[in-house]
Amino acid sequence: MIAEILSTGDEIRSGATVDTNSAYIAQKLELAGMEVVRHTCVGDDMAALVSVLEEIGHRAQTAVVTGGLGPTVDDLTAAAAARAAGVELVLDPAALDAVRSYFESRGRTMSRSNEKQAFFPAGAEPLMNPMGTAPGFCCQIDRCFFFFLPGVPAEMRRMLSEIVLPRLEIIQGKDKATALSRTITTFGLTESATGERLAGCEAMFPGVKLGFRVKFPEIHVKLYVRGQDERSLAATLQTATEWVTAQLGEKVLCVDGSSIEKVVGRLLRQQGATVAIAESCTGGLISDWLTNVPGSSDYFLFSGVTYSNDAKTQILAVSPDTLKQYGAVSEETVKEMAAGARRIAGATYGLATSGIAGPDGGTAEKPVGTVCIGLATPDVLTGHRYYFPFGHRLRNKEIFAASALDVLRRALMKSFLDRHAF
Repeated sequence: MIAEILSTGDEIRSGATVDTNSAYIAQKLELAGMEVVRHTCVGDDMAALVSVLEEIGHRAQTAVVTGGLGPTVDDLTAAAAARAAGVELVLDPAALDAVRSYFESRGRTMSRSNEKQAFFPAGAEPLMNPMGTAPGFCCQIDRCFFFFLPGVPAEMRRMLSEIVLPRLEIIQGKDKATALSRTITTFGLTESATGERLAGCEAMFPGVKLGFRVKFPEIHVKLYVRGQDERSLAATLQTATEWVTAQLGEKVLCVDGSSIEKVVGRLLRQQGATVAIAESCTGGLISDWLTNVPGSSDYFLFSGVTYSNDAKTQILAVSPDTLKQYGAVSEETVKEMAAGARRIAGATYGLATSGIAGPDGGTAEKPVGTVCIGLATPDVLTGHRYYFPFGHRLRNKEIFAASALDVLRRALMKSFLDRHAF
């Protein structure tokens, strides 16, 4: 079933408010077997609303509209729907009672302006709102069956879940399609390089749609399949996933869409290992990411933002001679930082960063974008140097943090494989 989504309101059109509703609705409709082909946004303009409703009515089989059901003069959705359907706007007594009851239940008197929320296109079916003052409604415009919902996200989500999706399940009946997807999280390749490695995927696996989403510094590869036979779709999706992971190799973090910090946390927990972090250029970002994961107290022991050289020597016991000879941004320094963090916390692993995030501070030998990463394991002490050509300070910090976590991830993967080798 072909579906479209329409969000309304000048605050959405102008960008003053981020349109999270459309993304949420699209995800739920796709999971329900719909094929969402278009998202549209228009402001509080009667002519524009009527025009887009007529267009959607001609193109789609079903549509979900959010916004414009409030009591103020700029809430035009119901009136626009009536014009697009070629019918009058009429008062619905049951909807009016529901609005009045909402106020009475909270010890308030309904304003005259709220009566506007009980007017719908003639023949429309009211959809009662259990959380707010704005009832929704559904009606047909041309060939399309529309569901009109409030723009308040919490109200919209509940009505979508409890009213719209069950209704769509009935409408689709035995013709309902199944939509499956897989998100493969990768790190270490650009979007273009990832695309080049996966060229030919759709030709090799007919029916599979390939998509990419940059969630810097990660690249998420999306695989979609749609059809009637769920078992066959699942098998096709699994085969395509295996091919993608083979093409991307060690750049694949996981096949469930998890972030790098979740992947690292999962590996630490699986191995009963712990980690301590010493950060300079990343300023605590690695520690913030790791501790944003629920349950991270199982494996996260210590964090020190040792920004100055004095902090590196006094807290982590980095040798002054190392700093003098090699500098703060060096493999030698970060190895000692990592060893110090591991020793202080008694952790399985120590991880450290020192770099030049910019925009100033770079040299010919160590330009802006240079980062050194140290890793202390139970067996070895290693240092790594990378260069990233980003001119943006926050982007550099993010790619530095992700690179450090990837160094730890690779060590954890190697430890796992070594322990399970035959």
